[in-house]
Amino acid sequence: ARPDAPRHAAARPAPVVVKSKPVDPVVLTIGKLQKRFPKAFPKNPSPKVPLKIGIFEDLLAQATELALSETELRAAIKIWCRGSRYWTSMVAGAVRVDLSGEEAGRVSPEDGVRALKLEEGRLARVASKAAVPEKPPVPEKVGE
Repeated sequence: ARPDAPRHAAARPAPVVVKSKPVDPVVLTIGKLQKRFPKAFPKNPSPKVPLKIGIFEDLLAQATELALSETELRAAIKIWCRGSRYWTSMVAGAVRVDLSGEEAGRVSPEDGVRALKLEEGRLARVASKAAVPEKPPVPEKVGE
């Protein structure tokens, strides 16, 4: 190499940009609730706990402090209270909690039965999807 030749920097590969999927805004809202009220909104794998009847109104009273709208709070509670993690916590007589995790009532027998039926319905839907055979491929017509 000649001493007066310009030195070229080794070619660097372009940085790999990984595009992440956009995060559902409801997930972000639930994250805020989990951070602010960890006993009422425990993070997975901790089991969910039955929430106090009227907890939505309690959250609305703190909406400004949480920087969340009524719509965001409503969507978060709707999602939070659906699914097997919540429904399995809804056993008759189980303690319901307020935002600070303190006892605020008990799950009624009616609410326990409703949660059980919702979970059974979900399991039945999952089982029926698994039991549905795939449609056989349509044979090609030969000779047309």
